[in-house]
Amino acid sequence: MRDKLQKAPFLLFLLVMPILGSIYKLLNNHPRDAVILSTKVDTAIPFIPAFIVPYIFWYIFIVGYLVYFCFKDTKVYLKTLGVIVIGELICFIIYFFFQTTVPRPMLRGDGLFIDLVGMIYQHDQPFNCFPSIHVLTTFAIMLGSIHIKNKSLFHSVFIPLIGSMIIISTLFVKQHFILDMFGSMFLTTFVYGIVFELLHVPVAEKSRTLYVKK
Repeated sequence: MRDKLQKAPFLLFLLVMPILGSIYKLLNNHPRDAVILSTKVDTAIPFIPAFIVPYIFWYIFIVGYLVYFCFKDTKVYLKTLGVIVIGELICFIIYFFFQTTVPRPMLRGDGLFIDLVGMIYQHDQPFNCFPSIHVLTTFAIMLGSIHIKNKSLFHSVFIPLIGSMIIISTLFVKQHFILDMFGSMFLTTFVYGIVFELLHVPVAEKSRTLYVKK
């Protein structure tokens, strides 16, 4: 219990997430021509409303596992959060100079899944697509989990399984294209390599300093 109380203050770093969300919303508009990065593969991918479930579960997945990482291994938590922050900032720069869009299908019929898709479409404009932040943050959690030692079998299976479902859901609910997905995974891997290999994060009871190893 005492160990958990000592780690709890590190959760305050999660306050950066709503700040990033606010920047995303500022850039999620159409002030100039937006590029469509569709491929033949994308046209062959069907629209499946049921995939909106893992797509929305992303919100719980990201925050839930960042909290889990914090108490399981604070260093991994800070590095994973660092990958997310740096990755999203790079995405924002790309969005500003290279805006893309994904044409959305006409929603027909009734049902919970269609209603949820409509809610997401209304909440999130069809811009800021390349690279996908949905994929970036999910893949960052999947990569970060590799460094969590002594995970239960449940988490060892759940993280890659649900993470993969979330990533492909972006294609089936027509929020992203293939290039958005792969571009994001490449960016995440690049930032992950820098953060996890070059940054040393000493976590002590009275020290929370982040510095770069020389």
